[in-house]
Amino acid sequence: MENEAAGESSRVAMPPPNTGKLITILTIDGGGIRGIIPGVILAYLESQLQELDGENARIADYFDLIAGTSTGGLVTAMLAAPNKDKRPFYAAKDITPFYLEHSPKIFPQIGGPFSGLVNLTKMLNGPKYDGKYLHTLIKGLLGGTRLHETLTAVVIPTFDIKRLQPVIFSSYEAKSKPDLDAELADICISTAAAPTFLPAHTFKNKDAQNNEREFNLIDGGVAANNPTLIAIGEVTKQVVMKHEDLFPIKPMDYGRFLVISLGTGNAKNEEKYNAKMAAKWGLLSWLTHNNSTPIIDAFNQASADMVDYHNFVVFKALHSDDKYLRIQDDTLTGNLASVDVATKENLGGLVKVGEQLLEKPTSKINLDKGVYEPVENGGTNKEALRRFAKILSDERKFRYSNAGSRLI
Repeated sequence: MENEAAGESSRVAMPPPNTGKLITILTIDGGGIRGIIPGVILAYLESQLQELDGENARIADYFDLIAGTSTGGLVTAMLAAPNKDKRPFYAAKDITPFYLEHSPKIFPQIGGPFSGLVNLTKMLNGPKYDGKYLHTLIKGLLGGTRLHETLTAVVIPTFDIKRLQPVIFSSYEAKSKPDLDAELADICISTAAAPTFLPAHTFKNKDAQNNEREFNLIDGGVAANNPTLIAIGEVTKQVVMKHEDLFPIKPMDYGRFLVISLGTGNAKNEEKYNAKMAAKWGLLSWLTHNNSTPIIDAFNQASADMVDYHNFVVFKALHSDDKYLRIQDDTLTGNLASVDVATKENLGGLVKVGEQLLEKPTSKINLDKGVYEPVENGGTNKEALRRFAKILSDERKFRYSNAGSRLI
């Protein structure tokens, strides 16, 4: 009966952080088709929550904030956007099938012996893909849903190529800054607009004085491919501003944060570049080399690793490292490391990567060696997710009890 009651209660928004012990955050990196990897991880996490609280449990019922960049921004919207019943539009188990179905149409593959030359010619004259299918898909999926309507707070970073500055779309800001309360579809299209791959996106939105603001946006990975630090910073800012859901939490009370940060994999261990090669590269080689885009790989991976390193150090210093979980795989090779090789074989391979990642030890970044290393006595990622699911479930129940709410 307890499980059934808890499952039914997941239909009701979780009481805010100021009624609980923790501030719960989920973040998802950018990475194109590699969004399949966190999709597999999220499906497992949600299954564990359902074992504890019933089949109606959804990811958005347990996290105060979900943040995602690029493909992670799309996953964020899928988890947090409401359907007609005011429940999450997608269950976590539906994310991977979504990618398997639509990726080949978003990134249509060119076969034949001249495919490399064709792709290079396209990239010299514009983005590799026109984005039309992706735009139609996202607008059909999210309709006119706006940022303020998400079932839990979300943060999705983008970058304004006209102003040369990041634009962070945050649910917390939507009420006080109406110009940022854009349609989720426009936000997702923008954060996924990876340079050289997909076209930049422009749209207009009105502020409180009915003045139009024009956005000229590209991939949020330019600002933060790993959005975890932005997510923590956004919550901290709201604590300082005494947001009604967070007051009277103290601004420096970082020990309350519980963070699950999901990567989309990379090819670090493959070591496919070196200085001797790069020393000879001109503009074209930095843009396309061996079915990769070195300049984008470098920027995205540098920012993601620095964020992970910072968070691991801070949580360790606060004796809260048991509340920070980063799941990442840096052993991808060949097409598995690409953002757009959407063949049936490669997409299936990414599903296996996600499944195998669950069985791998929890890990942390070693910046000296540039690779992830197992955490001592950390167990597997699957075991860690089970532990975090129990913490999340207990936190949700505690908030209901503390808020004087009754489980339905």
